[in-house]
Amino acid sequence: MSPDQELSLAEEDLVTTREMSEEEPLQLAVGEAEAGTRLDTWLASRILTTSRTQLRRAIEAGKVFVDDQPIDKPAYLVSSGEVVRLTIVPVAPLEARPSPIPLDIVYEDEAILVLHKPAGMVTHPGAGVSDGTLANGLVYYFQQQQIALPRRGGPSRPGIVHRLDVGTSGLLVVARTDLAHLRLAEQFQSRQVRKRYEAVVHGVIEEPSGRIEVPIGRDPRSRVRMAVRPAGEGREALTFYHVKERLAEFTRLDIEIKTGRTHQIRVHLAHLRHPIAGDPLYSEGRANSLRSARAKAALARLGRPFLHAASLGFFHPLEGDWREFSAPLPADLRALLEGLRESN
Repeated sequence: MSPDQELSLAEEDLVTTREMSEEEPLQLAVGEAEAGTRLDTWLASRILTTSRTQLRRAIEAGKVFVDDQPIDKPAYLVSSGEVVRLTIVPVAPLEARPSPIPLDIVYEDEAILVLHKPAGMVTHPGAGVSDGTLANGLVYYFQQQQIALPRRGGPSRPGIVHRLDVGTSGLLVVARTDLAHLRLAEQFQSRQVRKRYEAVVHGVIEEPSGRIEVPIGRDPRSRVRMAVRPAGEGREALTFYHVKERLAEFTRLDIEIKTGRTHQIRVHLAHLRHPIAGDPLYSEGRANSLRSARAKAALARLGRPFLHAASLGFFHPLEGDWREFSAPLPADLRALLEGLRESN
């Protein structure tokens, strides 16, 4: 998969889509209980025909009117009684077709599945990708188990609440019911979910731990990359890291993220000038400057970023108790780590 295909998969579109046959003019009134909500968030909660990202772009393009005045700020706070008007251009929704893809199920009950996604697997269909995704495997599994497909998430993402980049391995939680999806999505949006990753980065980080809190937005110089942006031009992003092991030319990190921006960990660490080892998009040729030929060869064999979603914690959507799951490093990352230790 190319980097631009990867980036085309939206990060947190926690909405449902449905098919439309023609352009649909919409005029919606803001209720009293909805006052004070961001315009893009409010539209996403009221319009089930398109993603939040697309709605945000429509606002920025001046195609959304509030009381007949164009509003181009997604963060505009709506007020009770205001009338919002826009026209949605229909887009035929993608659909995840069933495919007998093996799933590495870590845990399952009547409400959720916790899965280990391997590196190289796309989470759900998107531009240029229609098959071979985790969603295709989920549809097949649900059908085989006679589980009704959750409607939340839409036909391309049945039960999927969040995603991992194609090159990232690790844990994902999937909802088996609409109620479970709703309650999990609320936890992701309110930042209650604990997401911990393991990574190996270029260079030796001296301080034992750190905090990265800088906004992330699309890179204005490249449509396939994200970048740290000035205040007001990106979305807030917060990453914590702790040094787990120092190697000759690398550092192994434990990472916890409080937000879920596209490529967040990769962009934040590259911003520190410690890009993730093996990252084809953000390491910018750092492997070429390695002194150790053995380390350089080990990194070339990996073929993907050393980034693994190692732990995932959340409140069970039905039982309400805290659940936390972990997944050890896969074989390819263990092999690279041993190769780097040998080159020390």
